[in-house]
Amino acid sequence: MSLQLFGHPFSSYTWKALIPLYENETPFTFRMIDGDHPENGAELARLSPMGKFPLLIDGETSVFEATSVIEYLDAFHPGPVRLIPPDPVAAVTTRMLDRVFDNYVMNAMQVAVSDALRPPGNSDSYGMAQAQAGIDRIYAWLDTELAGREWAIGADFTMADCAAAPSLFYADWASPIPERFATLKAYRLRLLARPSVARAVDEARPYRAYFPLGAPDRD
Repeated sequence: MSLQLFGHPFSSYTWKALIPLYENETPFTFRMIDGDHPENGAELARLSPMGKFPLLIDGETSVFEATSVIEYLDAFHPGPVRLIPPDPVAAVTTRMLDRVFDNYVMNAMQVAVSDALRPPGNSDSYGMAQAQAGIDRIYAWLDTELAGREWAIGADFTMADCAAAPSLFYADWASPIPERFATLKAYRLRLLARPSVARAVDEARPYRAYFPLGAPDRD
């Protein structure tokens, strides 16, 4: 039985799981989660304890959480692009940056998205200010940290870049990366030009109207 991935093309964390599959041209079946495919939603609810995607199915094995999906693929379905470096120091850096992009970029961006979905008059101005401060701080740190590197940890594309691509794609929509952070802006552009990432971006284009803050006319 081939691998199955449950998700939605516009979901940032679905992207994170799709990119490694595309990188290594790993065969899989995509199980779309939307109103037109209720059977997939029912199966997801049965197989995932929280009913959330992405969810990877490999025979009798279920793997949820995008980071764990990538770890599983690298261990059991490896390809020419090794997403977790064999060098232990590089592997630690990869895992650290994976968490940085999820926790400090994506999660901060999600505050603005969630705030836009609140009923009128219920905006959380304090939470928004805190999230923006966090975004400003992590943009500055990443601009320095990534200096001189092609990809997140250096010359090799890894799990950290799989996390960075959707995080920076959507974060820049919610809070544009300032021009002074030229290193970070250039890294984002390299990510979007990577074929595996470009494929995820293109597959998500029909759903851009879903973005609560309004998708900018770019990318």
